[in-house]
Amino acid sequence: MKSKFRQVALIGKYQMMASSALGASSRSTLEEIAHFLQTQGCEVFLEQDTAHNMEMTAYPVLSANEIGRQCDLGLVVGGDGTMLGIGRQLAHFGVPLIGINQGRLGFITDIALGSFKTTLTPMLQGEFEEDHRSLIHARVMREGECIFDTLAMNDVVVNRAATSGMVELRVEVDGHFVANQRADGLIIATPTGSTAYSLSAGGPLLHPSIPGWVLVPIAPHTLSNRPIVLANVSEIAIEIVAGRDASASFDQLSLASLRHGDRIVVTRSKHHVRFLHPRGWSYFDTLRQKLHWNEGVP
Repeated sequence: MKSKFRQVALIGKYQMMASSALGASSRSTLEEIAHFLQTQGCEVFLEQDTAHNMEMTAYPVLSANEIGRQCDLGLVVGGDGTMLGIGRQLAHFGVPLIGINQGRLGFITDIALGSFKTTLTPMLQGEFEEDHRSLIHARVMREGECIFDTLAMNDVVVNRAATSGMVELRVEVDGHFVANQRADGLIIATPTGSTAYSLSAGGPLLHPSIPGWVLVPIAPHTLSNRPIVLANVSEIAIEIVAGRDASASFDQLSLASLRHGDRIVVTRSKHHVRFLHPRGWSYFDTLRQKLHWNEGVP
């Protein structure tokens, strides 16, 4: 059987360069995967930064927007950061993504590199589980004007500079005052991001099917300030009240030098990211493998 996906975009680690030892290995891996896709009847395209960094010229090259318009599948070879980056760019096109893990953790790039052929063959023929992940739409407002507007799949983090003291943040939900929090910062995480920074700051794990966010203080001055789970239909606003050198990050994008009075406003995006997993995939299998649960249990 030939693939149900006719035009497939191959996306690799953006930062990797072919001139490095790891880059040469990554290029060889991408070439092997591209050849395999062709044997399955797929027309292969390379994402433009991948093609440039890997110095690969044997395949047509497309920008992220062109992939969204022309391709019916994106195959991501890298780590979760690579998946986050392309996921945000392709979300409004609805292109599904499959992740082959070439990074460290691989919470959302869940196919082992060593078994990609046996895993991908049935998936390309339509044997897969589909998983939708919500996105955050974040804006930074200054004196009533929007100065920054972006999407995030993992989290929005407002925090202090490394050498400064705590920041004071006013938190509102749907226009209702919640609290003024003095802390090193505050995280708003999606279920996807609940296994990232939010987890290390003491936040709970959220199953991807839960339509919620978790609001997690980072090292709060008052220990009764605990993580709280909110419905993702809410609008969350965080205002910078006091503290020096506050900044905000949105997945891998950062905005430094926030001023007192700046407001970070978070709502649910109307777009979501489509992940495809092997048949029989379970979120709990992923948690057990990545978080090393049950180690030592006979």
